[in-house]
Parts: sequence; C-alpha cells; structure tokens
Amino acid sequence: MAAMIGSGLSNQTGAAIGSLAFPVLGPVGVVAVRQYVAALVLLTVGRPRLRTFTWGQWWPVALLAVVFGTMNLSLYSAIERVGLGLAVTLEFLGPLTLALATSRRRTDACCAVIAAAGVVVLMRPQPSADYPGMALGLLAAVCWASYILLNRTVGRRIPGAQGAAAAAGLSALMFLPIGLAVAVRHPPTAGALGCAVAAGVLSSAVPYLADLFTLRHVPARAFGLFMSVNPVLAALVGWIGLGQGLGPTEWASIGAIVAANTLSILTSRS
Repeated sequence: MAAMIGSGLSNQTGAAIGSLAFPVLGPVGVVAVRQYVAALVLLTVGRPRLRTFTWGQWWPVALLAVVFGTMNLSLYSAIERVGLGLAVTLEFLGPLTLALATSRRRTDACCAVIAAAGVVVLMRPQPSADYPGMALGLLAAVCWASYILLNRTVGRRIPGAQGAAAAAGLSALMFLPIGLAVAVRHPPTAGALGCAVAAGVLSSAVPYLADLFTLRHVPARAFGLFMSVNPVLAALVGWIGLGQGLGPTEWASIGAIVAANTLSILTSRS
C-alpha cells in the first residue's frame, strides 16, 4: 500500500514540479528532459540487446516510442492549459475506455454511461472552457490506451523489460533535436532545468520502480483499483501545490469517472 501511495503521489508531484518550468522551457522542453530521464532509468533496468531485435520486434517498439512521447507531450501541454487535475482525469479516460470497451457486461455498460456523464459535464460549454486544452487531454487518453495495447504486443515479442527500455531510448533520441532547439531558443535556468529533471525522476523513475515492486506483491485488481485514484491525487496536488482550485461540478465529474472505474474493477470476476 505504501508503495502504491508513494507511486501515485510521486507521479503527480513530479508533473506539478515540472509545470513550474513551463515559463522557461515550455511543455516541450520539460517533456524532452523527462524522456531523457525515463530512457536512462529504463535502459539501465531493461538492458535491451538491440542487435538481436528482428523487424517484427522493432516496428512495435518504434510505434511505442512515438506513442510514449506523444502521450507525455499532450498531457503536459494539457496541464499547462487546463490544470493538473483535469488533464490527468481526461488522460485516465484512455485505460478506462479500453477496459470498458473490451467487456460485454451490463455493469460495465452502466460504468461507461457514468464516465461519459462525467466527461460531458467536464467539457460543458462555458465562457472559461479551454477546448484545445481538453482536446490535448483526450489525445493523451488515446495515446495511453494505445500505449497499453502496444506494451502487450512488445511484451509478447521481447522478453523482460527490454522492449520498454528500447522504446524509451528511441523516444529520447526523437526528442534530442527538440530539446536542443528549445535550449538554443530559450536557454534554461538552473531552477527550470532542476524542475524538469525532478519531473523526470518523480514521474518516470520512481513510479516505474515502485510499480515494478508493487505488482510482485499486490493482486492486479487491487493495483488497478488504486490506479483509479490518480485523478483525485492529481486534483489534490494541483490544488495544494499549484493553487489550481476546482469547483464542485469539476470535483463531481472527477468523482464520477473514478467511481465508474472502481465499480468496474470491484464487480469484475477476473
């Protein structure tokens, strides 16, 4: 339990700290640094034997690298526009939709309706609504669902964590020219660079290692149930750490989406 709580808080705190560097590096610069840190950690842990990879192994790894980078970039861009809590909630719709779409149970159909109602309320027309920011959050959701499916494919074709490590390394290479361009146009300050590195450590390295430990000791259902609390943790971290307050309607919408996932997991037989 402590590892799961620590993983969730670390992930959302890292995103909050990374957002502090947006005025200097922008979301693109912060994500570039995060990709570098993630690659360093995963390559150290996974130790992929790249020379042994076949074409049938390389193409899902390449797709995973693109999706990984796009997911983080769209999420951090959404955080800049709509805040941490709403961005993470929208992103969470990816795995939730994937889980509900692959089920034929009536309970899951009801959960889908509850989650959809929460989304409709979140994206209701209002003067202050930032629809481009919400669209970026939904793009992150699509990428997260794709990330899950591609990870399954990579996991079946490449043993251990080698596939994920190779994808992280390839994604970091893709962001290398982007990071250099950002550094030239907007020279980073020590504080901004420190925030970006902290985001990489707290949102990539710590959660990955904590989840690796947790999945060895905690049932998958319990792990999935706790993962559903991440939107609430994000909203709390955004409120306490960044002063991004949410109204009662937004809290109710987040609660509906979390409740839909919780109900689906608790009533699942497998």
